[in-house]
Amino acid sequence: MAVTIKDVEYVAKLARLEFNEQQMQKFTQDLNGILGYVEKLSEVDTEGVEISIHPFPMFNALREDIVRPSLDREEALLNAPEKEDNLFKVPKVIE
Repeated sequence: MAVTIKDVEYVAKLARLEFNEQQMQKFTQDLNGILGYVEKLSEVDTEGVEISIHPFPMFNALREDIVRPSLDREEALLNAPEKEDNLFKVPKVIE
C-alpha cells in the first residue's frame, strides 16, 4: 500500500494543516518509507514468541491503602486566608 499526495492532502485537511508542494512530496516519501519498514515486520518469524505489551515486566508499585490519623480540621484551617463554616473559602471561578 503506497501513500499518494492525495492521501497526504486528505490527512492535512483533516488536521487543518497547509503544506506547499515541496512539503507534500517530502511527507509522501517519508510516509512511504515508514510503511516500508512496517511491511518488513511481516517477514519476521514470530512463531512461538510470547505476546508482550511492554518490554519489561510490570507490577503494581502502589502501596496498600491504610487508614492513618490525619490533620485535625481546625489545625488545617489555621493558616487559611479565608474560611467559612469550617471550610476553606476560595474565590469564585465559574459564573
